[in-house]
Amino acid sequence: MNTEPMIGYDELADALARLRLGTDPAEFHGSLSGFLAGGAKPVGQTLLEALRLDAAGEIDRAAQDDAVLLDMMRQTEASLADPELGFEPLQPADDRPLADRADAVAGWCRGFLGGFGLSGAASHGQLSEEAQEILRDLATIAGSEFDFGDASEDEDALIEVFEFVRVGAMLLHAEVASLGRNLSGSVH
Repeated sequence: MNTEPMIGYDELADALARLRLGTDPAEFHGSLSGFLAGGAKPVGQTLLEALRLDAAGEIDRAAQDDAVLLDMMRQTEASLADPELGFEPLQPADDRPLADRADAVAGWCRGFLGGFGLSGAASHGQLSEEAQEILRDLATIAGSEFDFGDASEDEDALIEVFEFVRVGAMLLHAEVASLGRNLSGSVH
């Protein structure tokens, strides 16, 4: 795995705010992860064009923000393929309120489903029943509203959901990669 420092939630939040993309870091990372897990790459277009993200109005694009997004793409791609299973959905720090972290998991799943859909992987009908079930479960999580009661139980439940999401994304990536071709129709 790469030893360069990983792009953090707050660093990505700053870049997305400067780019005025109207998405939060968890949802953006989910979109990127789904797109890459589906076997797609932004060939012949920018990452933002590939993910169908537009900035609000005219902005001065800073090279540092483009570099953050490209670094995020490289790091996500490498971690999805990491044989040590090092992939993790980007989330706010553990010291943030539980409700914020739960909303971020749901947002990450929404982004993942959108990115995976943009990749075209699901439209070819070659995904296994297990992969299709993972996608359905991610959709359920994406549409969830969370009720909180016992802080310890809620924290444990969020950890379980997060682990399911993490492993599900890696399984989808592995399955698409095992199909042996790029399902997005792009030539590499």
